Amino acid sequence: MAVRQRPPPSAPPHRSPDHRQFDQTAYNIIPIHNLLADHPSLRFPEVRAAVAAIRAVGDLRRPPFVPWQPHYDLLDWLGLFFGFQAANVANQREHLVLHLANAQMRLQPPPDDVDTLDLTVVRRFRRKLLNNYTHWCSFLGRKSNIWISDSQRDNRRELLYVALYLLIWGESANLRFIPECICYIFHHMAMEMNKILEDYIDENTGRPILPSISGENAFLDRIVRPIYATVKTEVENSSNGTAPHSKWRNYDDINEYFWSRRCFDRLKWPIDIGSNFFVTTSKGKKVGKTGFVEQRSFLNLFRSFDKLWIMLILFLQAAIIVSWKDENDYPWQALGDKDIQVKVLSVFITWSALRFVKSLLDAGMQYTLVSRETLWLGLRMVLKVVISAIWIIIFVVYYAKIWSQKNHDRRWSDAANRRIVTFLEVTFVFLIPEILALSLFIVPWIHNFLENTNWRIFYVVTWWFQSRSFVGRGLREGLLDNIKYSSFWIAVLATKFCFSYFLQIKPMIRPTKDLLDQPLTYEWHEFFGNSNRFAVGILWAPVVLIYLMDLQIWYSIYSSIVGMCVGLFNHLGEIRNMQQLRLRFQFFASAMQFNLMPEEQLLNQRGTIVSKFKDAIHRLKLRYGFGRPFKKQESNQVEAHKFALVWNEIILTFREEDIVSDREVELLELPPNTWNVRVVRWPCLLLCNELLLALSQAKEFVDAPDKWLWYKIAKNEYRRCAVIEAYDSIKHLLLTIVKLNTPEHSIISTFFQEIDNSINIEKFTKTFNMLMLPKIHSQLIALVDRLIKPEKNVNKVVNTLQALYEVATRDFFKDKRNMDQLKEGLAPQGPVAGGGLLFENAVELPGSNSDTFYRQTRRLHTILTSRDAMNNVPANLEARRRIAFFSNSLFMNMPHAPQVEKMMAFSVLTPYYNEEVVYNKEQLRTENEDGVSVLYYLQTIYADEWKNFLERMKREGMKSDDELWTGKLRELRLWASYRGQTLARTVRGMMYYYRALKMLAFLDSAAEVDIRDGSMELMSMRRGGGDGGGAMAAQAVSRTNSTVSNLFKGHEYGTALMKYTYVVACQIYGTQKEKKDPHADEILYLMKNNEALRVAYVDEVVVRGGVPGYYSVLVKYDQELEKEVEIYRVKLPGPLKLGEGKPENQNHAMIFTRGDAVQTIDMNQDNYFEEALKMRNLLEEYRSYYGIRKPTILGVRENIFTGSVSSLAWFMSAQETSFVTLGQRVLANPLKIRLHYGHPDVFDRFWFLTRGGISKASRLINLSEDIFAGFNCTLRGGNVTHHEYIQVGKGRDVGLNQVSMFEAKVASGNGEQVLSRDVYRLGHRLDFFRMLSFYYTTVGFFFNTLMISLTVYAFLWGRLYLALSGVETSVAENVKTNRALGTILNQQFIVQLGLFTALPMIVENSLELGFLSAIWDFITMQLQLSSVFFTFSLGTRAHYFGRTILHGGAKYRATGRGFVVEHKKFADNYRLYARSHFVKAIELGLILTIYAGYSQAAKGTFTYIALTISSWFLVFSWIMAPFVFNPSGFDWLKTVYDFDDFMDWIWFRGGVFAKSEESWETWWYEEQDHLRTTGLFGKLFEVILDLRFFFFQYGIVYQLGIAAGSKSIAVYLLSWIYVAVALGIYSILAYARDKYAAREHIYYRLIQFLVIILGSLIITGLRWFTHFEFLDLLTSLLAFIPTGWGFLLIAQVFRPVLQKSWIWDTVVSVARMYDIMFGVIIMTPVAFLSWMPGFQSMQTRILFNDAFSRGLQIFKILAGKKSKVQTGMMLD
Repeated sequence: MAVRQRPPPSAPPHRSPDHRQFDQTAYNIIPIHNLLADHPSLRFPEVRAAVAAIRAVGDLRRPPFVPWQPHYDLLDWLGLFFGFQAANVANQREHLVLHLANAQMRLQPPPDDVDTLDLTVVRRFRRKLLNNYTHWCSFLGRKSNIWISDSQRDNRRELLYVALYLLIWGESANLRFIPECICYIFHHMAMEMNKILEDYIDENTGRPILPSISGENAFLDRIVRPIYATVKTEVENSSNGTAPHSKWRNYDDINEYFWSRRCFDRLKWPIDIGSNFFVTTSKGKKVGKTGFVEQRSFLNLFRSFDKLWIMLILFLQAAIIVSWKDENDYPWQALGDKDIQVKVLSVFITWSALRFVKSLLDAGMQYTLVSRETLWLGLRMVLKVVISAIWIIIFVVYYAKIWSQKNHDRRWSDAANRRIVTFLEVTFVFLIPEILALSLFIVPWIHNFLENTNWRIFYVVTWWFQSRSFVGRGLREGLLDNIKYSSFWIAVLATKFCFSYFLQIKPMIRPTKDLLDQPLTYEWHEFFGNSNRFAVGILWAPVVLIYLMDLQIWYSIYSSIVGMCVGLFNHLGEIRNMQQLRLRFQFFASAMQFNLMPEEQLLNQRGTIVSKFKDAIHRLKLRYGFGRPFKKQESNQVEAHKFALVWNEIILTFREEDIVSDREVELLELPPNTWNVRVVRWPCLLLCNELLLALSQAKEFVDAPDKWLWYKIAKNEYRRCAVIEAYDSIKHLLLTIVKLNTPEHSIISTFFQEIDNSINIEKFTKTFNMLMLPKIHSQLIALVDRLIKPEKNVNKVVNTLQALYEVATRDFFKDKRNMDQLKEGLAPQGPVAGGGLLFENAVELPGSNSDTFYRQTRRLHTILTSRDAMNNVPANLEARRRIAFFSNSLFMNMPHAPQVEKMMAFSVLTPYYNEEVVYNKEQLRTENEDGVSVLYYLQTIYADEWKNFLERMKREGMKSDDELWTGKLRELRLWASYRGQTLARTVRGMMYYYRALKMLAFLDSAAEVDIRDGSMELMSMRRGGGDGGGAMAAQAVSRTNSTVSNLFKGHEYGTALMKYTYVVACQIYGTQKEKKDPHADEILYLMKNNEALRVAYVDEVVVRGGVPGYYSVLVKYDQELEKEVEIYRVKLPGPLKLGEGKPENQNHAMIFTRGDAVQTIDMNQDNYFEEALKMRNLLEEYRSYYGIRKPTILGVRENIFTGSVSSLAWFMSAQETSFVTLGQRVLANPLKIRLHYGHPDVFDRFWFLTRGGISKASRLINLSEDIFAGFNCTLRGGNVTHHEYIQVGKGRDVGLNQVSMFEAKVASGNGEQVLSRDVYRLGHRLDFFRMLSFYYTTVGFFFNTLMISLTVYAFLWGRLYLALSGVETSVAENVKTNRALGTILNQQFIVQLGLFTALPMIVENSLELGFLSAIWDFITMQLQLSSVFFTFSLGTRAHYFGRTILHGGAKYRATGRGFVVEHKKFADNYRLYARSHFVKAIELGLILTIYAGYSQAAKGTFTYIALTISSWFLVFSWIMAPFVFNPSGFDWLKTVYDFDDFMDWIWFRGGVFAKSEESWETWWYEEQDHLRTTGLFGKLFEVILDLRFFFFQYGIVYQLGIAAGSKSIAVYLLSWIYVAVALGIYSILAYARDKYAAREHIYYRLIQFLVIILGSLIITGLRWFTHFEFLDLLTSLLAFIPTGWGFLLIAQVFRPVLQKSWIWDTVVSVARMYDIMFGVIIMTPVAFLSWMPGFQSMQTRILFNDAFSRGLQIFKILAGKKSKVQTGMMLD
């Protein structure tokens, strides 16, 4: 079939005068309003075809009441009929035209008539856009209102449906989060449109039918606003997220109302405002929660993942039963016993009981869903509870019958065996649903078919098992994927269960039996009689907790191994450093041509097996250098020229970013072919040392024939090229500097002719003396040296030439030549002109403006002189990493790149609130308390980049460093901002897409001659005008325009604009402009310098009556008008922010994005030019199937760029890197459960646009808004993939407080996820193995982190119980118990140290950096106390996750993006960590101390250490981490000041408006906020947990001397007298202080004296009359201080009751004393380490070690010993 080429874009017609008015209209990307405008995009016939199609109104009935204008189109027609806003119509018009034009460009084969919109394009788009709507209609059993058949060829009608949906979507504001509500609206409006198109007559008026809503803004006012108002009122009912989720409807509840047919009956059309849907108060018939009720409880974890917990509990029961019979070592031997077999059958009773619990939980949590409309749901809940209870009874009865028969017969008789068979038959009936599920699991396509088919019979069959839901249907993967992830989990589970049986459960059986059989002597009053079961429970508690948690460890181990294997198969890490780069570089041009350049033939049959096989063979050849694709790239090939242009552009961006120097640019770039060099001119970097090696080979093979010598040299491609280039360059150089038409010029020509001739006849080694080559080489170096010096001395050049001539003519020829022979061409015929010596008057050096000549001379000098391998070029580590990654990616598997015109269009969307845009002068200069400014800090950390920056500034005309603060201030601010986490950095990175697309568009269409001549032209342009000694031309390197842009023909801009848009959602930009905020000016500057950048913001305008109006506004900078212009202003129904801020901000800007895909980029991200080149390859992934589905989210790899700032930033970056690479890789393949975690993922825009957007926004429940996009995608049948041949930069938090706030936010977000319907549905709708993957990588990870903390608590409290009760003493000789516990706790210690987060790090680093580097990094991390950090992080996650599930109180925490070099005060750290870490660490420390004193086991030091080392490490980490990782954390003076500041904060009374940073009391009340929002169960649970503090008192009072060994309960009761007395004394002293301390001080002192006297008398009396010992005083403190703390915690729970009474003041006062005590306890080790010499410098070394190795002199920085420069000048 002939290839139909699309004709080239034609030139636009001339403008006509009547369109002049239109030209002034602001437009976004294409001036659709004026097709005659001179705009590059309008050159494409596809754009004109799309515009013509939407203007084809034809004979459609015109809207009444509005005069029809000739330029109106189909969107205007819809807008006038249905009352859409003009701005919305204009926005969607451009949206539609751009999409249709792009789709037509991509059409294969190209249409015959490019000037007409192809029907296929519109039909495909309509099907995709309305796919969710048609599914929704099918689900509800409604006929779709798309009245068009496949046989119809009606472009206009297709366009009308598409345009109608886009107009509805574009104006729906917050309703875009409610996709099925939009389907409902579209359903009715499409019906009305159909009636208009079909000329229906209104029965009431007898006139042509009209829509039920019309008029100005009718759609917004009558459809959107009522639903919006309902959502807004519901959000207000949430009391800012403090009301329980079950009390108000969130976005999901509103949306799920449209999942049942009742929406048609109740809401009607036009929408009935009187419907109960709009009732938001509790009075009246309110529509409550829909589909799901979020209840705050840990039981949600069991409810959502019941299959997992049932599996773990049943195995634990079976394992204990089997291992109880301990005569046999192995379980299969024990199972040979009939008794054991029957006992194992009891697991079915447990299973049925767990089912009963699940059904009870379902009913208890979801009963509010039951209403008159949902009675079937209520019936099912009741039936499930009843039937599961019946199953328990059946199992118990039949099981009991087995044993009664056996006991009756006293053996396993036939009757007993028959009873077993009967029991098994009952079991089979019980298991029928599971067997059915298993069979459907094996054939997943049948399962998907059954779930996706909306046949009533299937509803009836599945009604019992699950509620009918629009999402979560057909989620099974293909058979192959099924096998892959099932195999993974079968291996993990097998390992876990073997380990658990042999190393956890079995070792505990013997100690348990001993404990149960042994009579124990208790040392206190024992309530449980003589039963030891409680002690056994205490012993087993940590074991069971570890057993339930350790699947996380096994998952981590296996995922690391599998991730490494997948990475190896993906060819990651094959090029890790510059040495490996050298080996592969000669194949780069072919690899780049194969991967990054489009194939020439348009109709290549991609996707076929043959083409895939050919691709695989081609890639194999590419990768390993076989065959033709790697024939040596000679300099005339277009492939090499294209590669040179791209490579040089990459190096140029490196230079613009200041990560390479001018000298390094010369070493790295591929120069064009000048000086008639016959080979590819590789970068100097690759040719270094090669010439010297060739010379040594020539010396070695002096008499060898030419062929042999050349064979040896040519074996190395770079050496061959170095020799030829050096020869050609020397020849050209000499002929250039010697004047033409002189005897000397003729001599040189003749000499080179002789050499050429001898080479041609292969007699070079016979003609010339090889031993003379080093001498010639040294003379040539001398010559080139003199040429490249800034001061040129012609006489010295002449002398060198004469010396060179002497060597060449006298010594170089083997056969010495006499004067007559030389005169035949190698000597002047007569005397030299002017009578001087040879060359004296013949040399003429090129002028200083001939930069090309001197640049080539410098290159020649490098080739001649370089002796090292230059493995450290470029010096900058980031530049090396980027080059290595880009080079490596060229050899990885990626789709072929299409031409830019045929690629998918895409947008990037960045939500921005009020973060830094560009650092200002004050921010850079202001010093902190240590005398460190941000600029000085950056200069020191990025010393090489600062040097490169100064070099660039000097090249651009800067005379002195002082100019940095004046003329070059903008450049200085940008340089600093590009090293922080600023908007400027993000925008620069994202605009690389635009720059890359323009260059690729040029390369796509440029002819061979354009590329070859262009590269020559570029070199001359870039080098023109510089002096000969300068490194680069004195021409400013523009940040926005690539040098290749000088070659562009014009159409590249149009192509790039059509394919790429960047929208920054600056939510409060309007307010910033109004307030003259500098941020607004900086954003305007960014728009001015970035053509494709658009800013969307929400504008609040006060209209008549003081009522504010809200608008979504899009602006851009108009380069012609030189000002910001407003493009669209779409009115909103009300304030934007109803839910979480970030997703609401994204949602409002989403209507301004364009293209098939949208990439979500956060404010802390960056991008790289070389990666942007691969974007069109990435977008091609949407065409491929991954499993049984095409992707809907393309996962992209991240590079964490903040790792170099400090050791803490390095730990965070290493942990995050392994998560975003290895972790995501495994989740995508083989586990098929990768979601979206806020990465730079690329969304299928139209797929998500119709399904609720790219995040969810319900208040609080969607705190981690990003991941819900992944949940939504998976539930709705999407597919998330992960691609590692492209990467995007990402910043992370760099200080401990920032890291902790971030982890608190994530942990709280996961706590909220546990309650969400998405997690519940995924837990039930995914198959068993994918459910496991989902659980252990989302909420399960955080729950298991909490379990680790609980294990420490369970273990220590258990040991304390055993020690104080005397149980431990009774069984002291049983070593096995301790050994068993020690083994299990080692496991917990491994987890606690963060080793299971470290394993993926080590594996990923091994893969990408090499094994030794990975191990070295790991050891370095340990030396820098990374384990302390990971243990501390574990505490943060456990605290916030647990507290959120129990009490709520999750909130967004802005972590800040700044640099952390300032010292954090002790009070700051105390406020942040007191409740989450310090108090818990003190509690555990107290337990360990008491245990050491009273435990029999602790008498043996080794046993004590073995049992408690991990717990002591945890205590140390939780207390010391904030100070270890705090700059100047152990500075003595700062510690003293910090303590004073802490005490001031504690005693500051403040007023009502005092902030928590100023007043302890305000902070104390804020810390209790979660108790105000928690429910009854939360408060009850809190009180139960607080009761543990009373145990100290109960245990210790029996150990006091005064107890005299009594075990009576009276001892405990009498001990409360102590508490009463202590409280009484405190109250008296507090009262006296308040009343007398200030005015009548003598009374205060008298009362103190009396209290002391009274106390002394009491102690004397006790000592005299009882067994009281002085040690009892100290011991009793350990008992009664926890009691007081327990009372305080319980008092906080009952605050609403107590606050009104006199007791509350005492509570507050005592609480203050406790916080002072805690503060002193924590400050003591800090003060000690600060006082000890050497610790401060050691801590600095730990904190900044990595930066040390890169020349960071932190000692200087922290001491403030900066170079003495002028005030404000912080320059090296």
